[in-house]
Amino acid sequence: MKSRGIRIVLVAPSHPGNIGAAARAMKNIAATTSRDRDQYFRIVDVREAASRLVAESSTAAAAVVFGPERTGLANEELESAHALIRIPASPAYASLNLAMAVQLVAYELYRARGVAAPTAAPLAAPLATTQEMERLYGHIAAVLEEIDFRDRTQSGTHLMARIRRLLQRAELDHNEVNILRGILTAVQNRRRTAGGAAR
Repeated sequence: MKSRGIRIVLVAPSHPGNIGAAARAMKNIAATTSRDRDQYFRIVDVREAASRLVAESSTAAAAVVFGPERTGLANEELESAHALIRIPASPAYASLNLAMAVQLVAYELYRARGVAAPTAAPLAAPLATTQEMERLYGHIAAVLEEIDFRDRTQSGTHLMARIRRLLQRAELDHNEVNILRGILTAVQNRRRTAGGAAR
């Protein structure tokens, strides 16, 4: 479903009525999470997320993704998001019904357009795509392997996961990804040059 450049995506909803309810909400008008996550994920409230989505949708495609009602989105799926939206709810009802959550997000998008549209400036550069970030992570992993930089923790297996989470919090744009990849390429070229001179 799409509303003026911002898509609402329902991943494997278990109740067909929620699809119709979400569609009706969209006529009137980031990944979502109902659980507390670890400190590496950037969590925003729905009003802040709506303002950002409206601004970002003026220069690039934007979407809010809702997971299945019973389980929500898996951590691997959440890692593809630029931020997570948390909708506070009563402790007695830890999460909202999916259709209600979609309507709340749709309302905040509608409100953000009315409040922000006349004054919101487009972002200087769109945020990097998932594909660009995956290429960057692969490039970092290759350079770390070349220079034999290892995770110094006891298990020694979580370095790239930590780097991914650090860069996720930074919310890199297209240009910033290119700068980092340029630095990595320069490191690789310098090592090759030094290796050739040593022979």
